[in-house]
Amino acid sequence: MDRLTSPARLMIVSDLDHTMVDHHDSENLSLLRFNALWEANYRDNSLLVFSTGRSPTLYKELRKEKPMLTPDITIMSVGTEITYGNSMVPDDGWETFLNNKWDRKIVTEETSKFPELSLQSETEQRPHKVSFYVQKEKAQDIMKTLSKRFEEHGLDVKIIYSGGMDLDILPQGAGKGQALAYLLKKLKSEGKLPNNTLACGDSGNDAELFSIPDVYGVMVANAQEELLQWHAANAKNNPKVIHASERCAAGIIQAIGHFNLGPSTSPRDVMDLSDCKMDNFVPAYEVVKFYLFFEKWRRGEIEHSEHYLSNLKAVCRPSGTFVHPSGVEKSLQECVTSFRTCHGDKQGKQYRIWVDQVLPAQVGSDSWLVSFKKWELSGEDRRCCITTVLLSSKNKTVADGLTWTHVHQTWLHGAAAGDSATWFF
Repeated sequence: MDRLTSPARLMIVSDLDHTMVDHHDSENLSLLRFNALWEANYRDNSLLVFSTGRSPTLYKELRKEKPMLTPDITIMSVGTEITYGNSMVPDDGWETFLNNKWDRKIVTEETSKFPELSLQSETEQRPHKVSFYVQKEKAQDIMKTLSKRFEEHGLDVKIIYSGGMDLDILPQGAGKGQALAYLLKKLKSEGKLPNNTLACGDSGNDAELFSIPDVYGVMVANAQEELLQWHAANAKNNPKVIHASERCAAGIIQAIGHFNLGPSTSPRDVMDLSDCKMDNFVPAYEVVKFYLFFEKWRRGEIEHSEHYLSNLKAVCRPSGTFVHPSGVEKSLQECVTSFRTCHGDKQGKQYRIWVDQVLPAQVGSDSWLVSFKKWELSGEDRRCCITTVLLSSKNKTVADGLTWTHVHQTWLHGAAAGDSATWFF
């Protein structure tokens, strides 16, 4: 959060499984569409928050499986853990708050008396969360009995049932909604309350997100019955909460447009990226646009045309250089020329490019230094490099676009390509 010195333009707080991430979309298109929209238009002045029922272990597993962006804040284990930044630094104040009237030992003792409760994996048992599987028809009765027993012990706990099978027991002060309320209060105390906040979810443990005052909400099209029932009973007449007609991340994009929270057309939905009309220079958009072109070029989704190559050369400074992650240096013009050899080489294959944490910094009156992670997925092979690009607007109009003057890449630790020759740019 320290990255921003003023209130975020938009804060998106999204559940992951079946909300941001569509497990029925093998191409991950809705997620990739959101990624491009966020990095091109929001990353440098907004906050991305992932709020998931997953433990840190399962969250990290999902990140390895799906082309997910890096959030500014991660809320895990059904709102019992809050961490910040790439290093996932825990919020000690939140942990202290949750200790009030919570005794994990008593919780485990009482739940052990119910054979119907099946403990989830060890990774899902956390300091402030005890998680089980239970059959749908038995859930309500067990929850009632447990609530009474915990009360008799002087505990103040919350029992959440979601997904038609997951039962989580947490401190009363925990949960996705309380974690969001805590974050908003913390940001307000720092003078950084976001201009707008959008909460996104699909299941029962997301309901609390839509109860926070002054927060917009979207239930994605594939929302589960338990959340729809909650909405009908509690928020049916709330114009700030909608049920999207689009699934998962596509529903989040739809909500951004519905509530007029900012740009809602993903660069991935623009047929001809050269036709993009901008009011001023937007370095992040230029980066996203370039790598989307490169993906389409290699997938053979745009024609092999000298027109495209000449346009690319026009935005690369003749004396510009590219430092390959292997350390080899070549001219940018030479790189563009080499694109001829890779047109359509990924046609019919699972091949995607996405950029993450695109952060521009103006370093002169007409120049920007843009840093980001550039990811490539080719089949099961995922590679990433840390990239820095120097862009210039000298002697250029907005319609011309920015000039690429220098590109420098280094492999992200553990994500280097086995064959560096296959890494073009």
